[in-house]
Amino acid sequence: MTDDTDPLAWTRDYTPILRSLAAEYGETQPLAGYSVALASHLEQKTGVLVETLRDAGATVLVTGSEPHSTKAAVVDALRDQDGIETFVEAGMSDEEWAAGQHELLEREPDFILDDGCELIVKVHADHPEIAETVLGGGEQTTAGITRLEAMEADDMLSFPVYGVNDTPMKHYFDNVHGTGESSLSNVMITTNTMLSGKTVVVAGYGYCGRGIARKARGMGAQTIVTEVDPRKALEAHMDGHRLAQMAEAAREADYVITSTGNRDVVRGDHLDALPDGVILANAGHFDVEIVVADIEAAADRVTEPRDGVTRYHLPDGRRINVLADGRLVNLTGPHSNGHPAEVMDTTFAMMFEAARDMLASEGKDLTPGLYAMPDRLDRAVANRKLETLDVEIDDLTEHQREYYEDWEHADSAF
Repeated sequence: MTDDTDPLAWTRDYTPILRSLAAEYGETQPLAGYSVALASHLEQKTGVLVETLRDAGATVLVTGSEPHSTKAAVVDALRDQDGIETFVEAGMSDEEWAAGQHELLEREPDFILDDGCELIVKVHADHPEIAETVLGGGEQTTAGITRLEAMEADDMLSFPVYGVNDTPMKHYFDNVHGTGESSLSNVMITTNTMLSGKTVVVAGYGYCGRGIARKARGMGAQTIVTEVDPRKALEAHMDGHRLAQMAEAAREADYVITSTGNRDVVRGDHLDALPDGVILANAGHFDVEIVVADIEAAADRVTEPRDGVTRYHLPDGRRINVLADGRLVNLTGPHSNGHPAEVMDTTFAMMFEAARDMLASEGKDLTPGLYAMPDRLDRAVANRKLETLDVEIDDLTEHQREYYEDWEHADSAF
C-alpha cells in the first residue's frame, strides 16, 4: 500500500519510466560498486531519480545545483535511506551550498550527473587530482553544455561527459514543454495576474525560449522575442512572433521573461524603457540574466507587495517587479514546483542511462571530452515513454529498412 505521507509518493505516480528502470535494474544492479554524484534542483522529481540510481546499485552522493530550490522534505526523505548521502540542506546560504559541493567532491565520486556544470567545473578547478579519477559524467542543461563546450575548447576536460541536454528527448519535451509550462504557471501563481491580452517579451529563442513564447501566445498573450542569433530570430519570425531589440521590446512589455543562458539580458541600459508595473522573471539557469543590482541602484525604495515579488520604486514613480530575486522563477519562487513530473521522468531517465551506459557498458572506453548521447539510448527512453502511455507505433517493414540502407535506391520501383 502506498504511503501518501511520503513526500515522494505523489511524484512516483507520475514517473513511470524511472520506476520501470528501478524495477529492471534493481535485479541486475549494473551500478553496484560505483559512487554517483548528483547535482540537481533537490525537489521531488530529483528524489525519485536518486532512488532509481540507488536501486540500480549505486552509492548516491546528492547536492543541489542551486541553493534556493532545495525542498527540506525531500532532503529528509533521502537522508534516511541506505545508499544515499546528502550534502545539502534547505535554506543554505550560497557559501554553505558551495562548501557542501566541495565536501561531496572530496568523497571522490566515480561519476558526476550535473545541472549547470556545477560539480564538473568545481572538480576541475579546485580538485584536479580528483577529476583525474572520475570515470565520466552527464549534463542536463543548456547552460551546462555551454560551459562544457568552453572547457573542451580549452582542452580542460579530464573525463568523458555525455551531453544529455542535447538529445531529442530532452530538447523537445523538457526544454520546450517543461520550461514553458512551469515558468508561465509560476509567473501567474506568484503574481495572480493573467497573460491573456498582455504583451510578453521572451528573451532568447532556444528550446526553452520557444516553449515559453509558444505557450504564452497559446494563452492569448501578444509575444515579442529578442535574440542575438540570426537563425533563431528567423525561426521566431516564422513561428509568428514579433522580433525586436530589447531596448525597443521593453517599452511594450507587461512581462519580460529571460531564457538565454547568458548574462546582463535586462540591465541598466533598459531601465528607461521599462513601463510602470512591468514584471521581470528569469527562466535561465543562473541568476545573471536580470541585473537586479542595476535596478536596485536606480530605485529610491524597495517593497514586497506579494510573497516572491520584489518591487523597485523608481524616482519618476515607475514600479519594476522582479520575481524570485531574479533566480529561476520555476524553481526558486515561494510557490515553485519545477517542471511537471511527467516531463522530468524522461529527462531523468536519460540521466540514469548516461550513468548506466558509461559505467556498465559501451561507454567505458571513451576518452575525455564532450559526447552526444548515443541515439539508441534516446530511442530506448522514448519507447519506454510510449509504453507507459499505452501507445503503439509502426515498425519498419524489411523492404522499408532496405530502402533506407540502399543509397542507390536501385530497386525503388519495386
